[in-house]
Amino acid sequence: MRYLLLIPTDAAHWATLTQAQRDQRLTEHVDFTRSIIASGEHVDSAVLSVPADSRTVRVRDGRTEIIEGPRSTDEEQLGGYYLVDCADDERAAEVASQVPDARFTSVEIRRLKTITGLMT
Repeated sequence: MRYLLLIPTDAAHWATLTQAQRDQRLTEHVDFTRSIIASGEHVDSAVLSVPADSRTVRVRDGRTEIIEGPRSTDEEQLGGYYLVDCADDERAAEVASQVPDARFTSVEIRRLKTITGLMT
């Protein structure tokens, strides 16, 4: 079963880290990614650009509105994700606990349901 592991980020916290601490966090993510590639559970992963670089699209009454910036002004924003294929919920939680950021923030686990699977 596929799971999306959502990793929030707090720009204010990130700004307090030294370059060496940022490099260490990146190294930990590379090592973690290698481990889930080796286990066959890695499907995809990415770091998202900063929220200030985002655009939000809304369609209301047939009109498309494009807003520069994130949809939310919360301090904690989505920073990245891992898409994994795990045997069950317990294994997905185990994998999520190994994401380096779980020590500093949280990792949200969501099961994926395909649109085509919903159509049957």
